[in-house]
Amino acid sequence: MSEFLNEVKSELTSKIIPFWRGLRDDENGGYIGLVDFDLKRFPEAERGCILNSRILWFFSEAYMFLADDTLLNEADHAYEMLIKMTDSENGGVYWSVSPDGRVLDSTKHTYNQAFAIYALSAYFRASGKKEALSRAFGLFDLIESKCRDKDGYLEAFTVDFKPAWNDKLSENGVEAGRTMNTLLHVMEGYTGLYEASKDVKVREKLYEIVDIFEHKIYNRGRRRQEVFFDKDYNTLIDLHSFGHDIETSWLMDHTLDVLGDGELTKRIRPLLIEMAYNTYDLAFTDHGFANECERGKTDTTRIWWVQAEALLGFKNAYKHTRDEKFREAYLSQWRYIRDVLTDKREGSEWFWSVSEDGKPSHKPIVEPWKCPYHNGRMCLEILKSAD
Repeated sequence: MSEFLNEVKSELTSKIIPFWRGLRDDENGGYIGLVDFDLKRFPEAERGCILNSRILWFFSEAYMFLADDTLLNEADHAYEMLIKMTDSENGGVYWSVSPDGRVLDSTKHTYNQAFAIYALSAYFRASGKKEALSRAFGLFDLIESKCRDKDGYLEAFTVDFKPAWNDKLSENGVEAGRTMNTLLHVMEGYTGLYEASKDVKVREKLYEIVDIFEHKIYNRGRRRQEVFFDKDYNTLIDLHSFGHDIETSWLMDHTLDVLGDGELTKRIRPLLIEMAYNTYDLAFTDHGFANECERGKTDTTRIWWVQAEALLGFKNAYKHTRDEKFREAYLSQWRYIRDVLTDKREGSEWFWSVSEDGKPSHKPIVEPWKCPYHNGRMCLEILKSAD
């Protein structure tokens, strides 16, 4: 086990952190938002708010764990970029801006606001800057006043918060009025905000989110989450997202721990463990974790974030069940990530994805969704749990 932990720490400190630190753009601000498969950097590429929020979250959390002041400096730099991404007139954060802060995509997406809350909450805990916490609460109030209705959270809006087409989080040929993915990450952002503040309003909303998961999102008969919904929570497609199920299995479990409500945990945790078992049966082999199954057809692509979340999900399931197959699964996932998914070229990080037989796709190494949040968090969570 010590060898496993040493390898994970090396991955974090010798590969992931140096790679993302190296993308810092002191001339324009923020971090370079596009590195293609050939490792060519594009400093002029758009700065996506989701990517920047995830970078801010990552360096904040890495600083708190490693106590390296240079990491807090990186977080400071990402925070300054996030301010450029904030709409001072209408509120909220934009979808993307140019390197110098000019608005490129003014969409206000609930998912995007939630990630900014997640990042700002971590940055407040790392830096102690009350302004960051105030900004996080401003976004919390905005989501609750403009990005939801009485039944839950909505998706995409124009710059001034009129309903917009949800093309950014609708896939597989449907346009969703609500998504499991947005709900999951609103929960994640609110959990981070509650950890930072212990605010009772945030706590109440976390209970509401868990209730929506239990009664609207989770399909007990199929032991999975549904993914895309209309506004009445009717599912729009037969789609099983293996990656989101295994991510939810540990991420919501963390929310339960933060809430500290024994009765709620007793009711919800069995559903999360059930999802871990189901994805183990349907998606996991000794050469990685499949992506999803749409209308009975499995996409076996090994996507970077899915592999990282599978490791954490299996590790969490082992903690609660002591089922040895989960222990072997998370160690197998690590070996697969180490040997196949990580890009061995100098100055690179992880491939965006590889095929089932291990051939890397030629997708960018960095783009608006490809970030240090999933793999960096994987390393941090493993190392924290070793304490």
